[in-house]
Amino acid sequence: MIKRQQPHSSLHKSQEAGYTIIESLVAMIVVSVLMIAIAPVMAFSVATRVQAKRIEMATQAAKTYIEALRSEALKPNTNGFPAQYTTSNKLEDTPAPTDITALYCINTYDDINKDDNEDPPCQADSNQDFVVQGYYFNNLPAATNPAKTGYSLIVRVYRANSFASGVGALKTQKDQEVQKLQVQQGISTAGLGNLRAPLVEMRTEIGASDRQGAYNSLCTRINGGTCQ
Repeated sequence: MIKRQQPHSSLHKSQEAGYTIIESLVAMIVVSVLMIAIAPVMAFSVATRVQAKRIEMATQAAKTYIEALRSEALKPNTNGFPAQYTTSNKLEDTPAPTDITALYCINTYDDINKDDNEDPPCQADSNQDFVVQGYYFNNLPAATNPAKTGYSLIVRVYRANSFASGVGALKTQKDQEVQKLQVQQGISTAGLGNLRAPLVEMRTEIGASDRQGAYNSLCTRINGGTCQ
């Protein structure tokens, strides 16, 4: 008499195959949970690197602006030249910008106007361009050419899309101290930064092309009066 065990063998194999599918599903669930757990960390890390690079490029933009003033490539009464302020020791109190068209544009995007071979102005919807704001002080009459006498200078660099509609009024680093606002632009601010705050704010001195004017300018800025 022949025993029929084939169905039992098939059932056993089918059960083993079922266990394999369940184990695979469990493994996929475990991997998915792990990916979900580390995904925010990976995204934050990438965004932080992007923000750090953005601050580095903004610092270079500020240096480019300063060198343009020192070499007199950017002259008084031209678009982007720093505005005059009345007090040397309060340059940090100068207001944040409101009009992108009146500021100096650092166009980092390769979008040259083919008709005149010049960089187009910064657009408020650009997340790659930088806008530089400057204020100067030299305690001399407004009619005096500041490039000849030298001056104290404060520079702020904003992202061009900081001027987009809906962003709100821009701030300065001084606003953080006075109004207790979180406008700082650190690389840890969610990796994205604050559109209302400057990426970089720095203060420096611009030397004069006229030696006598440079002495008088420096003396009045130090003493707060007319030099003899």
